[in-house]
Amino acid sequence: MFIVAGTLYVDPARRDAYLASCTDVIRAARSAPGCVDFAVSADLVEPGRINVYERWESDEQLLDFRGAGPDGEQAATILGAEVHKFRISGVEAP
Repeated sequence: MFIVAGTLYVDPARRDAYLASCTDVIRAARSAPGCVDFAVSADLVEPGRINVYERWESDEQLLDFRGAGPDGEQAATILGAEVHKFRISGVEAP
């Protein structure tokens, strides 16, 4: 299992529209085989920042879902990104 997490940056004036355009993708991801969790949300402090969190069972399942990545319009809206894959070696209660 692994986590994909990080931040996307968009024009603050376009953030709400970008997030609204993610609704169908979020629903599709959450119902995709191997997806444990998938969330994209507005940051409460930085107006152009979007937080990304995904948890997947396998690389293959992520790649099957993701395909070529975001559509052209979404990709054009992203001004910057810092997203990484984190391998999980163990899970315990906080």
